[in-house]
Amino acid sequence: MNRNLDAKGHPMKLVIVGRDGTLNQYRDDHVKSPEEWVPIPGALEAVSRLNHAGWHVVVATNQAGLGRGLLDMASLNSTHAKMNELLAKLGGRLDGVFFCPHTPEDQCECRKPLPGMLLDIGKRYSVDLAGVPSVGDSLKDLFASAAAGCEPHLLRRTRSGQRSEAELVAVLTQVPQTQVHDDLMAFADFLVRRDRSARGLSVMTDSEHGALN
Repeated sequence: MNRNLDAKGHPMKLVIVGRDGTLNQYRDDHVKSPEEWVPIPGALEAVSRLNHAGWHVVVATNQAGLGRGLLDMASLNSTHAKMNELLAKLGGRLDGVFFCPHTPEDQCECRKPLPGMLLDIGKRYSVDLAGVPSVGDSLKDLFASAAAGCEPHLLRRTRSGQRSEAELVAVLTQVPQTQVHDDLMAFADFLVRRDRSARGLSVMTDSEHGALN
C-alpha cells in the first residue's frame, strides 16, 4: 500500500466516519446552526478513543442543506468549529471534514452513495483506501464505502431507533462485507482491539487510553 507515514514512520491509520446520525443527532430539517448540532452520547468520546490509539479520523458528510439554501458556509463552518471544540475538551480531534454541498438532483459524483468524496479523501492523504475502515449509519454510507474500496462498517443504531435483525439481514444482503456495531464507541473499541491484536499487544494493558474490558 502507498500510505502516508505518521511521525514515527508507521503507516498512517485512517478511519472515515459519517456525521449526521453517526457523530450527532440526525435532523430531517438539516442541522442549520451550531445550536442544532447535538452530539450523540459517547460519539465524541469514541473519536478521542481512536485518536489516543493512533488513528486519524476524517469526516465525510452529505450537506444538501447548502444546495437547498437552508444554511450557508458560515453556518457550516461554525457548526464544525463547535464540533472540534467539544472534541478538544475530550482530548480528541478530526484531521479533516469533507462535505458534499449538492442536492440529489445535481447528480454530482461526490454525494454518497457515490464514492467521490471518499476517493478525494484518499487522494488528499495519499492513502490507499483498500481496507480503510469507513463507518456510518445508512445504506448510502455502506455503498460509498464499498465502491471506494473501504472496509464498510454500520452502526446498529438508526435515526429512528435500533435496526431489527430482519433489517440487518436486508442490509448485509446488499453489502455483504459490512461489519455491524452497536454504536460508535463499540466500533472504536473493535478497531483498537483488532489493531493491538495484530501487533501482538494485549488489549488489557492499553496504556494509550485506559484498559479495555
